[in-house]
Amino acid sequence: MPWATPWRVVMVAESLSKIVESTLVTNLSPPSIVRDTSWIKPGRASWSWLSDHDSPQDFDKLRKFVDLAAEMGWEYSLVDANWTVMKNGTIHDLIEYAASKGVGLLLWYNSGGVHNYVSEKPRGLMFSRQIRRKEFKLLQQWGVKGVKVDFFQSDKQNIIQLYHDILKDAADFKIMVNFHGCTLPRGWSRTYPHLMSMESMRGAECYSFDRAFTAKAPTHNTTLPFTRNVVGPMDYTPVLFVDNVYRHLTSYAHELALGIIFESGWLHFADRVGAYLDLPEAPKDFLRNVPVAWDETRCLAGEPAKYIVLARRSGTQWYIGGINGEKAPRSVEIVLNFADEGSYEMTMLDDGNGPRSFSSRTRSIRGGDTVTARMGEYGGFVGILFTAE
Repeated sequence: MPWATPWRVVMVAESLSKIVESTLVTNLSPPSIVRDTSWIKPGRASWSWLSDHDSPQDFDKLRKFVDLAAEMGWEYSLVDANWTVMKNGTIHDLIEYAASKGVGLLLWYNSGGVHNYVSEKPRGLMFSRQIRRKEFKLLQQWGVKGVKVDFFQSDKQNIIQLYHDILKDAADFKIMVNFHGCTLPRGWSRTYPHLMSMESMRGAECYSFDRAFTAKAPTHNTTLPFTRNVVGPMDYTPVLFVDNVYRHLTSYAHELALGIIFESGWLHFADRVGAYLDLPEAPKDFLRNVPVAWDETRCLAGEPAKYIVLARRSGTQWYIGGINGEKAPRSVEIVLNFADEGSYEMTMLDDGNGPRSFSSRTRSIRGGDTVTARMGEYGGFVGILFTAE
């Protein structure tokens, strides 16, 4: 019969670390429908909308975020809602400018259709297959690398089908996809490896419209790695230093560590241009080089809503991130038994003299050594292991 029922999964493990490290949801999904995956490229992106909601309507403002991506070595810049009514230039001018800087563009789309009343543009281009495929063909011709499709509003059968239809058509035209205002991940990134991320949680954008988010963010951030991010990539839009309407309690080192703690095939850096370019050299260098595609993940310590320490490996290099969800400072002993034997240089970035400063130091260590990481009030740290010459 042509019927399929949705599966359910319960994950049980002997430790929290096994839950955090699990890829069970992905493994249970059908294999990839995409044979040639050479065009699918995870990466980092600048993003103007959170710091200036009207910026996608202004070429001059967007150009600065393209320049930021080029300066930082990030692969993409995301152009959010209402880019179709741009002033001081057109989307074609921006595509040409970004290409001259070696930066790929990602464009926002409204998923409606008849299923939402959201007026942000462009809308009406993703719901109908014929129109959608025509749009994807245009984007391919323009050289656009991916789309962010937003405001799905429900989990009804026709909307779940719409996700699959968008992904299938996008694959035909080599367009990567990010879903917002959307359902939870269901392992679709295995079937459609060009699905780079999904929102489906409260992210950094809440600082711009939810006063209560400020107080909840530290514990929220330390809960997500044990829950939402276990089941699939998560577009939180992290690493926000400057207050956006509502002041954040998390320290700068906490925010920096979110680039490691939260896994997403596209890592959208949410802050304004100056917030990144004016950083001290050590955190700026981290943001220039932090990977988004990981070969291995280890949960070293943690408890939901209190703290978490993760180690992620890209090639031969290990990145360690820790965040504290509590007001009381915390120290964590980290045994480097996940690293191969040998000598390393370890750069540690953590909370400085205050929550809005950094402390940076580098030391020589060996695989298997124990290091102490400290996190201040709602603080955090980043540790980077480099193979010693």
